[in-house]
Order: sequence, then C-alpha cells, then structure tokens
Amino acid sequence: MSVKKEVRTKEEHVLYLGDWVFHLGPTFIETPFGTETKDADLHFYGERLTEALEHVADVTTLANWELYRLAPGKLETFLEESVSLIISDVEAKCFHLYPSFFDRARRENKVVTFPDRLTLIKDWISDGGGLMMLGGWLSFSGVQGKSGWGRCTLTDALPVKCLVTEDLVESSAGFTAEVVMPDHPAVKNLPWHSFPPIFGYNEVSAGNGGEVLVRVKETGHPLVVAGTYGKGRVLTYMSDPAPHWGINFELWEGYDAFWQQSLQWVKKQNK
Repeated sequence: MSVKKEVRTKEEHVLYLGDWVFHLGPTFIETPFGTETKDADLHFYGERLTEALEHVADVTTLANWELYRLAPGKLETFLEESVSLIISDVEAKCFHLYPSFFDRARRENKVVTFPDRLTLIKDWISDGGGLMMLGGWLSFSGVQGKSGWGRCTLTDALPVKCLVTEDLVESSAGFTAEVVMPDHPAVKNLPWHSFPPIFGYNEVSAGNGGEVLVRVKETGHPLVVAGTYGKGRVLTYMSDPAPHWGINFELWEGYDAFWQQSLQWVKKQNK
C-alpha cells in the first residue's frame, strides 16, 4: 500500500498523506437472501502528482488508514526526514484517533495520552517545514462539514479560514482559474490560459496573512493561497490534484511545473 523510496538527501524528501482508496464491487443482488460483491482493488489517486514531484524529489506516500495506525513517534520520524508534507483528502480525525482507543484488549487501568500530531506538524512548520494542503471531499471543512480542519490545532498555521459548514462547490460544467499574483514563484510563467475546467473545490477565505495567488474565475473564491507560519511556508490548493475534481487538471500542460514550483517555494526555508 505504501510507496517508500530510499532517501537520497533530506532536501529532496516529501511525505504525501492521503489519496488512496479501496474500490469494492460491483455488487450483485440475485436473491432476497443475500448479495455478492465481485472484486475489490486498491487504487492510488495521487499517482499523477507523485510522478510530477518525482522529477525533483523522493516521495513517500501513506494512505489514511496507515496514518491512523502509525505508532506514537513515527510521524515525527517521517517529518524529521522531510522538507515538505502534503496532506490531501485526509480528515483531521485520522491524526487525532489511535486504534488502541477502540481495542478493549489493549486497555489498561491507567491514564493515557498521546502527543497531538497536528500540533507536532504545526511546530514542524514553525521550525521551517513546508506544508501543501490540497482539496477534496475530506479536506478543509469537507463533505457535510466532517473534515474538521477548521477546528483543529493546525488551523492557525493555514493561510485560509475554513467554513463552519460543508464547503464543497461543484459543477459538471467546470470552473476555470484566474491568476491574481502572476509573479509569485509558485505560479509564475505557467500556462494559466490553458488551465482546464475543474469539477469542484473547497470554499474558503484567505486568513492568517495568506495571499491569494489564483482564484476561481466564475466565483472569485480562492484557489491557490500561500502563507507563512514561523520559519515555514504553507501553500493550499483548494481543488483536488486527482479525479474526480481534477480529472481534467491532470491533463494540463502546466501540471508538473505547478507542483514542482509549489514544492520549491514551500521547502525553500529548509535549505
């Protein structure tokens, strides 16, 4: 499930959390007494983004359930080896909950706590780490407001403010992009004129000193926002780097360069 590569140098290592999914089915109902599920497969929606970044970095990917199962202290080890962290389609609760909370056989008659992993990430950014947080149904406020990013300890480090309700904005006709700060290193000299229609995004507002680099042309909502936190940098892309929102985005001629430039900008303070 994980794609783990040998790290060449610390400056080239990226940790990518999210964008894995189990597909089950199809399901057949042939009798009133039961159903049959034919086939199941594991798919990594972030393959295209990983390919874009692998030209300039080593990438380690973890699925949401692998993040959930990480032993206390393991995430810190990953962060120590990385100059950039990508979080894409991951609920905040994946960082807060541990399997042992729900395993009665592992409960002991004593008080127990674990480090808040989102606070650890915030401190890592403040010390010079670079975060790219990407959109999706489980990002920012998310579907039915369940993602929880606006209520977690990391929210102070984000350059955007999350809605308190569901934030999904979707259209089968698609949305296009309009550059607001064309000279910013993350978006400079890219073919924004050919940016293809995206099928949705998370609605947010700029906050904590964040600068809107690109906005959604049809609504004016932020699409790419950059900011700083302590010594570190944070870049948010409010749509999905992968299908279904990003099924056309993956075909954009500027796709690779956008992610490579974004990575270069967020990790700059680590050099």
